[in-house]
Amino acid sequence: MPRIPFVPADLSEPADVVAAIRARRGGELLHLDRMLLNSPALASGWNGYLRAVRNDLGLDPMLRELAMCVVAVINGAEYEFTQHAPHFLKAGGTQAQVAGMRDPDAALRDPTLFDATARAALALTIEMTRTVKVSDATFDAVRARLSDQHCVELVGVIATYNMVSRFLVALGIEPE
Repeated sequence: MPRIPFVPADLSEPADVVAAIRARRGGELLHLDRMLLNSPALASGWNGYLRAVRNDLGLDPMLRELAMCVVAVINGAEYEFTQHAPHFLKAGGTQAQVAGMRDPDAALRDPTLFDATARAALALTIEMTRTVKVSDATFDAVRARLSDQHCVELVGVIATYNMVSRFLVALGIEPE
């Protein structure tokens, strides 16, 4: 049960903000959108920023979705996990990997489940989410496998989806 009521699913105002969100979502408003629209200014900025993070980065989509899902697991944001696990699969992930992400520490230790690049991204995601501070060894492992641009984008994705998960959890937003 959300802590603040969702705006109605058939909301039409402010028209420009609602239309932009609907366009990004394929016509519908998700629970997250309906919560954000309690503040049109926040919803507008969020929509533009998250559109760029989801669609405009050069980072491998599988690494992007892996980071999003692991952040969701660590922070207890089931909504976020259920939204992004299907995208992880579409990006080339497997059901075994999706199941493995439910225990990020075990996944990190399993070279049969994730390759070295994915495990480096997992380690970075775990450290950034749990402690914020990232060890040199963890960052060096990511940097050895990704370009500077992709390192920055991965850090940005992890930071962004920590924001998303904290918003979801604090407001009690559950999966549709």
